[in-house]
Amino acid sequence: MKQQAETWFAKLRDQICGALEKVEDDLAGTFSDLPPGRFEKKPWERKNEDSSVGGGGVMSVLHGRVFEKAGVNISTVHGKFSEEFRKKIPGAEETGEFFATGISLVIHPRSPHVPAVHMNTRHIVTAKSWFGGGSDLTPMVPDARDTEDFHAAFKNTCDAFDPAYYPKFKKWCDEYFFLPHRNEPRGVGGIFFDYLDSGDTTQDFLFTQEVGSTFLKIYPEIVRRHMNRPWTAAEREHQLVRRGRYVEFNLLYDRGTQFGLKTGGNTEAILMSMPPEVKWA
Repeated sequence: MKQQAETWFAKLRDQICGALEKVEDDLAGTFSDLPPGRFEKKPWERKNEDSSVGGGGVMSVLHGRVFEKAGVNISTVHGKFSEEFRKKIPGAEETGEFFATGISLVIHPRSPHVPAVHMNTRHIVTAKSWFGGGSDLTPMVPDARDTEDFHAAFKNTCDAFDPAYYPKFKKWCDEYFFLPHRNEPRGVGGIFFDYLDSGDTTQDFLFTQEVGSTFLKIYPEIVRRHMNRPWTAAEREHQLVRRGRYVEFNLLYDRGTQFGLKTGGNTEAILMSMPPEVKWA
């Protein structure tokens, strides 16, 4: 299963990068006079002096005319958690040994009318094993149709496996992507799940795959609805301020960021989620 998951995440990365580059090619509105963006891949290795940790990953980052910054990262790492951190991870309490493979992406579009988005799926193995992930939409200017279609796509995926999944994972997403210090959600939600271990590993992996495939279908569709619309300087200013919420959440609360930094991950890859330009009012 470790190898199957690692192979799938790399395949999904290729599919997503290809789909986003196709969107770049198809732009006909603002910035269409610029060349379409392309992903640049940068591999990295994870190691230390005593070889107690290993693995690595590949960063794929695009700076384009539709997507101001799109990062699609894959990684497969193994090693031991610190004495302090292992207490927080199921199955790692005794030896601290772990294996983790996954894909993580964050997209910050140029247009204030195109929503930012996050998606990740992962497979973690300690003395236990599970899947996790999800996707959430962060519009700068909320659009009811976008929100409805995004949620409907993931609800259909969840319902095909277990009718209890969507309400549970939607609630989990709403609670997780929330900024307590501002008393507001980061965006319009989606789904979030972790520690998925139903007893049927094959089905859990299939569900995780379908979450990635659902994102691949619905997000480019939403982007194409808005990417050719013009925008004003005031809308751009609003977008940059709203991006600040993204930064605040990822640095203060995001578990993935903390996991990466506390397990000796690649700092550049971990902070790939940061927007290229942001303001605080």
